[in-house]
Amino acid sequence: MRKKQDNSLLTEVELEFMTVVWATGGGTVRDILAVLNKAQERAYTSVATVLKIMEQKGFLTSEREDRSLIYPPAIPKTEYQKTSLKNLSSKLFNGAPAALVARLVEDEEVTDDMLVEMRALLNERLGDNEN
Repeated sequence: MRKKQDNSLLTEVELEFMTVVWATGGGTVRDILAVLNKAQERAYTSVATVLKIMEQKGFLTSEREDRSLIYPPAIPKTEYQKTSLKNLSSKLFNGAPAALVARLVEDEEVTDDMLVEMRALLNERLGDNEN
């Protein structure tokens, strides 16, 4: 039996499209297609279909302008990031954000400079400006 898709998260393709929409503030199918085609050639109808699905899922809205639909984002990027991290923390780290951070800190690709930046962010959040 097929598992029901979680409509609160974007698929990989939808996230690629949404990244363009967030960066540009939205646009027509042709506008979004032009940006997407810089990385990979896509058909107009495919882009139009994905944008319509994203609108149905609540990630985009549509506004008619002359004979075209404009697709602006329905949710800010920061809100989606927050939702995605909560979902990741819940599903992969048993709802323990500290476990997520611990895994990130253990990653050998995280440089000392990145760790210093993380520490500064934590200190700021905790109201502690001392190192």
